[in-house]
Amino acid sequence: MKNPSDNIRYRHTLPIQLRFGDFDRFGHVNNVVYFQFYDLGKSEYFATVCPHVDWSSIGIVAVHVTADFLSQIRGTDDVAVQTAVTAIGTKSFTLAQRVIDVRTNEVKCVGTSVMVTYDLKALESIPLREEWIEAICAYEGKDVRREKKYHP
Repeated sequence: MKNPSDNIRYRHTLPIQLRFGDFDRFGHVNNVVYFQFYDLGKSEYFATVCPHVDWSSIGIVAVHVTADFLSQIRGTDDVAVQTAVTAIGTKSFTLAQRVIDVRTNEVKCVGTSVMVTYDLKALESIPLREEWIEAICAYEGKDVRREKKYHP
């Protein structure tokens, strides 16, 4: 089955160590654990692409998350989470992520998150900093900014 995530170029890959507690009574990784994998991928993506963020005053929060579970992860699988920013707006951006078996390249799960930058002191959303936008576009190898729609 062709997967929409196949059209995305994932430049960021983070190997995931499976833990005993990740598995449910059926012997596969529980669905909620995939979101932990995605969170790890998000954190490492931003540590790599935007390394000088003051996380004590600025947050990046998820406002919408979707996931499609395509195949089970078993204890013998060797998995990684891949992350790409696919669109940037003024205050939000879209992340595409997937969990793959690194030996077979089988896609286990695909997910999308809409993320918002957030002022942790004022408790409100804030525009993305231009330096982040430039760093993300450079890392992704293309301009991922959404087109601005001007209203007369």
